[in-house]
Amino acid sequence: MAAGVLLGAGVSLWVTQFAAALLHGIEPRDRVTLFGAALTLAIVGVFAGWLPASCAARLDPAAVLRES
Repeated sequence: MAAGVLLGAGVSLWVTQFAAALLHGIEPRDRVTLFGAALTLAIVGVFAGWLPASCAARLDPAAVLRES
């Protein structure tokens, strides 16, 4: 997840030079906006991985294998 956020931030900084004319009201490389987007994606990624993992951790592996 961290690699994806870092790669996405790098690509977004590169793309801003092409999309600068389409951005209205913010700077193309606004630090607050980029940090906020990266933080939001990181939080969503943590919860997207944590929720299924916590549910799976509550299961008895032997019981799951017997049922399948």
